Parts: sequence; structure tokens; C-alpha cells
Amino acid sequence: MADGETVLVEHADGVCRITLNRPDKLNAFNTEMHKALFAALTHAADSEPVRAVLLTGAGRAFCAGQDLGDRDPSITGATPDLGATLDSTYNPLVRLIRSIEKPIVCAVNGVAAGAGASLALACDIVLAARTAKFIQAFSRIGLVPDSGATWTLPHLVGEARAKGLALTGTPLAAETAAEWGMIWGVVADGLLMGEAETLSAELAAGPTVGLGLTKRALQAAATNSLDSQLDLERDLQREAGRTPDYTEGVSAFLGKRKPSFTGRRG
Repeated sequence: MADGETVLVEHADGVCRITLNRPDKLNAFNTEMHKALFAALTHAADSEPVRAVLLTGAGRAFCAGQDLGDRDPSITGATPDLGATLDSTYNPLVRLIRSIEKPIVCAVNGVAAGAGASLALACDIVLAARTAKFIQAFSRIGLVPDSGATWTLPHLVGEARAKGLALTGTPLAAETAAEWGMIWGVVADGLLMGEAETLSAELAAGPTVGLGLTKRALQAAATNSLDSQLDLERDLQREAGRTPDYTEGVSAFLGKRKPSFTGRRG
């Protein structure tokens, strides 16, 4: 790993561990980190040996959102087109995370603010350190929650809580986030990475195709009717039933042994 890398990538046991690496800036996004993270996730999506992703941050924060020092209007003298910024950076990133049909675990090791919180909540399973906080910081600088936050928050915690978080910018403690159903669980700070690594390894050893199809189905449920969802389940179940992992899973169950999944489609 070279000095100055904004994103660190490691591989072990089928897990691609991606670490946001601007700790002096609380892992806030700049252009370089956007490109590096998108490239790392694209590699994880396309690499057959990668069967799960673990995303976390270096230092005392997960991600503080956008590095505002990169685009201070009082310094640049120009009015930024933040819509163009979303189109070219954050929105493709969120869409990529949602489209990767492999489990993505996010270990929130510290503050997740603004787009950093949106990034975490776009992942499939979120574990947070007990001292971590989620902050919808957009209202503090006159902006609208973005990177999917206005869609994700109401779906996770309901409109009333979503509005309270977004309009006030009040930090939400990790334990409360778990109680509200916004994240999967809370872990003592010193145990977070161990728990996240164990979970990621377990998912990487699972039936990757089936897990990916499950992710697709659950994400579609937010906008599907029941009839549409039943049809989707039928189609995805047909696909899952044709995988070697289904055959292995049934054989292992009947033989009362632990399955040995390959994660392959055929």
C-alpha cells in the first residue's frame, strides 16, 4: 500500500476489505477518493474470487461526507453546480453499491456524516461502534440530504424520524440507530472490526448467487406491488434453484453436515 492512497484494498478468504483512507480529513470525500472507491467496488463486483465486501474507515471516523474545503464558494468565487457533482460522483457510487449482487458489510467505526451516512446506509448490513454517530449534516450548510438519504431514511425509520434527523441535523447515536432499525447492530468499539470481519467471512463462504438474488429482491420490494414481488420471487427462485450451491445445500442438509458452497452460477 503506497503512501497517500485515499482508499486501501485488501483481500482475504473471499472478502474484499475496502478502507477509506483520509483519516486527517475524517475520510471526507475528494475527487481522488471518489475515483478510488468506485474503482475498488467495481473490481469487487467483477472479481469472481470476491464473494463479500467489507467497507470501513481509517482512524476515528467512518466518513464525514464531502470535503467542503475542495469547493468553498467564498474562495473559488464561483457558484458550484452540486447537481452535476451528484450525477458524476455520489449517485453512480450509490447505484453501484446497490447493484453489486454480493453482500456488502459496512463497519462504521466513528462518525458518519452527510454523504458518509448515506454511503453507510446504502450497504447491505451495517455494524457500528458503540461511540459512532450518524449525522444528517446537510441542513447545517443549507443543503438537501443526498446520495439517496431522502429515499433511504424514510424507508428505514419512517417519515417522522427521517424529517427530524434531516431538518435538525441532530447526531443519532449508534445504539438509537439500531433501536430504530436504521442499522443491523452495535458493537463495542474494540470489537467492531473483529465482528465485521467474522460476519464478512461467513457471508463470503455462503451461497453467493442466492445471497445476491436475495439482495435484489429485497431492494425491489420498496417499489413493487405484491403481485410484482411474487413474480420476481418466482423468477429469482428459478435462477437460484439451478445453481450448484442449491444442490450442495440440500445434500448437506440431508446429510447433516456443513455445506461447502462455491458461489458459482454453474
